[in-house]
Amino acid sequence: MALPEVLSRIAAAARRTGREPAEVTLVAVTKGRSIEEIERRVLAYGDFPLGESRVQEARAKIAAMPQRRWHFIGPLQRNKVRYMRPFRLIHSLDGIRLAEALAARAEREGYKARVLLEVNVAREPQKHGVLPEELDPAVRKLKGLEPLTLLGLMTVAPLADDPEEVRWVFRELAAMAKEHGLPQLSMGMSDDFEVAVEEGATLVRVGRALFTE
Repeated sequence: MALPEVLSRIAAAARRTGREPAEVTLVAVTKGRSIEEIERRVLAYGDFPLGESRVQEARAKIAAMPQRRWHFIGPLQRNKVRYMRPFRLIHSLDGIRLAEALAARAEREGYKARVLLEVNVAREPQKHGVLPEELDPAVRKLKGLEPLTLLGLMTVAPLADDPEEVRWVFRELAAMAKEHGLPQLSMGMSDDFEVAVEEGATLVRVGRALFTE
């Protein structure tokens, strides 16, 4: 579908729960997409944040379009934190050791890193993120870890034929964020972003739906 249709569906989902559509930001997931595709399918409609999950691919695109708002959304290894400075927001901080490595690098380079903490709400063994019972100490640590700024939480829901099957994941993450006073919630992808918005998402990461004719 085209980007305006995705925006329309986000707006409708927000209004169904009494929210303003402006409370939700569409992050266009551009991994595996060419500059031409990104310009035609995303940037033709406005200056949307662009989400990348592979460091090397992201570096090439950032070099080509440095003025854009880049978000890092994929798994991050500690030896790749040196490449994170250009990103406006890192969605996928998945634990304290990674946070400490990122903080040390940001301190050396003199910048503040804006981050979200990834939570493996559904406890899937193949997924990254802290487990729900690990959240409290992780949040306490990150809130005191300069020069990081912890803005909120992120999760990746399990694959499901019906997005209603994963509504509970988004609802639980929203409750966790509220408990810790964290305003940003990155949740919802091409197959389930409407349910995520209904449960409080402030950032939705949509890729395939934007690039499918």
